[in-house]
Amino acid sequence: MIKAVFFDFVGTLLSKEYEDITHQNIIKEVLRDVKAEKADPMKVWEEYEILTSEKFKEFAGKPYKPIRLLEEEIVQELAKKYNFELSPKFWEIHLKMHQEYVKLYDEAVETLKALKTKGYHVGLITDSDNDYLKAQLEALGILELFDSITTSEEAGFYKPHPRIFELALEKANVKGEEAIYVGDNPLKDCVGARQVDMVSVLLDKKGNKKELWRECEFIIGDLREVLVIIEELNGQ
Repeated sequence: MIKAVFFDFVGTLLSKEYEDITHQNIIKEVLRDVKAEKADPMKVWEEYEILTSEKFKEFAGKPYKPIRLLEEEIVQELAKKYNFELSPKFWEIHLKMHQEYVKLYDEAVETLKALKTKGYHVGLITDSDNDYLKAQLEALGILELFDSITTSEEAGFYKPHPRIFELALEKANVKGEEAIYVGDNPLKDCVGARQVDMVSVLLDKKGNKKELWRECEFIIGDLREVLVIIEELNGQ
């Protein structure tokens, strides 16, 4: 019997497209703040995305290191390459741009509210610094929709390390087989969830992760499909 539903944040509830727009504006503001007129913001952003992806793959399952520090290391590397100074306001700009530009997927709030109405424990499990996540959730107006929030900072490890999932289950007072985890990364989200016997659901809106579908038990293109999966699993 499914009693709890947990979600990843970026790329699952939070639109990946708007996350890209947010990152573009972070780079633009950082360059503007240090008057780096010669650096091409879009070129710097493209390299930023590549370096960020590589960095998070490197830290997958590893002990937690503040994302703020990881991000600053990446921008410092870009600053050396493109001959500009790392803005002392970098993290302030980072948080501000996220509050201004991020957007949830259209069906996200509807899905969360429907699950709450049906009495399920609704939780968040995400690789994040606590201050970043709290600022995001408050700006989006969805902080109160979660019964529990578990971050890599709190757990001390990045996904797919089992500790972050175990901690979330402890908060909800449920067993792994009584919970569903919805994420957009097969190797971090599905693999991590299955390690603790949670039902793994992959959100693949564009169907471009087919080569890794085997890592997940269910594949969906819309968050509302989670409600159907729960009904099927609970025999309703």
